[in-house]
Amino acid sequence: MPTPPTGTSVVRAINARATLRLLLDDGPQSRPDIAARLLVSKPTASHLLAQLREDGLVLSDGNRDDGAAGRAAEMFRVNATAAYAAAIDVTPERIAAAVVDLIGTRVGEYVLPTPEGDDAEAAARVDDVLSGACAQAGIPLSALRLVVIGVQGAIDPASDRLRFAAHLPGWQGDALTAALTERLRLPIMIENDVNLAAIAERAHGVAAEHDSVAVLWISDGIGMGLMFGGRVHRGLTGGAGEIADLPVPGTPTPQESPEFGTGGMQALAGGPALGRVLAEHGFVRATPIEALRAAAASDDDSADSALDEIARRLVLGLTAVIAIVDPELIVLAGDLAVAGGERLRSRVESGLRAAVVARPLVLLTTLEENAVLDGGLRLALGRVQDQVLETVSGGQRTAD
Repeated sequence: MPTPPTGTSVVRAINARATLRLLLDDGPQSRPDIAARLLVSKPTASHLLAQLREDGLVLSDGNRDDGAAGRAAEMFRVNATAAYAAAIDVTPERIAAAVVDLIGTRVGEYVLPTPEGDDAEAAARVDDVLSGACAQAGIPLSALRLVVIGVQGAIDPASDRLRFAAHLPGWQGDALTAALTERLRLPIMIENDVNLAAIAERAHGVAAEHDSVAVLWISDGIGMGLMFGGRVHRGLTGGAGEIADLPVPGTPTPQESPEFGTGGMQALAGGPALGRVLAEHGFVRATPIEALRAAAASDDDSADSALDEIARRLVLGLTAVIAIVDPELIVLAGDLAVAGGERLRSRVESGLRAAVVARPLVLLTTLEENAVLDGGLRLALGRVQDQVLETVSGGQRTAD
């Protein structure tokens, strides 16, 4: 049976999607702009815009007066209210949510503190924080097309169970994604928080020009996000980059000491461990972040000793990563990395160059906002935009 020829409706669908993609990526355009950039006739551009307007995806944006003779060109833009996406950042202390419209404008935010000892089910807390963010955005919860949840752990695709997250009460149990989906009646995607930070770094941070990147997140917990060719590497069970459980000399393995923070790389270089190193060198503050910031700003020999020891611990874990994945760039991120600043970054880079043959670039993050929410919103928005594009059809054939 011969293959039927490509129909006009298929070509129109391709062109209509290209038109919407152009408006999403580059903002308002005129009919002549669209015709020139998509290599179609001006009447065809008019038909495409008429179809997208009928679908509620494109709006008139007024006229542009560019100083040329004749009538000012009418501009068209994406209807930002046609779809919404959301992201959530979960930590033991709080859960934060943000909502963006179809063009990526952040329209709602909400933070829900987690009282000490609170073990409320994840679904209830997600419902509360999303409802707060949607209320600020002025939209119903049902308007969301996708919610990406960043957690300090990894979802096992086989059991739908959150692994490496014993420190998050209420987030345990099988079928977590299914439970959230059932409660909220929304599409839910659970992602490792450092993977989301890596997406943000790759999008507009120091990793923007690099294809293979390892983001080392140094905070209360220590984690890693890996990206190759611009894509997150999650591994078979979602646990790629879970450096907190990496066995290192001088600490128990997670199997020998299963309580969170007592084994592996977490016991050596997580926030509490680094706080103890700083205290031993005379930098006692309310939090490890404040102590490390004080050490990085100090000219005392004790500060050099403390920073040397912290860098040594980080290098110990990073050498294993470099030996296996050999990334071209390592990004130091998280509040403790920022507190250590350039003095810590340079020591980590020097330590790696003395320890391994490879010479990856080591850079400090420059992202100032919540990188987990940023990456989560970018992931969610990208998928929602793709969904919207897939709904664009060839429309009705119109005579030229």
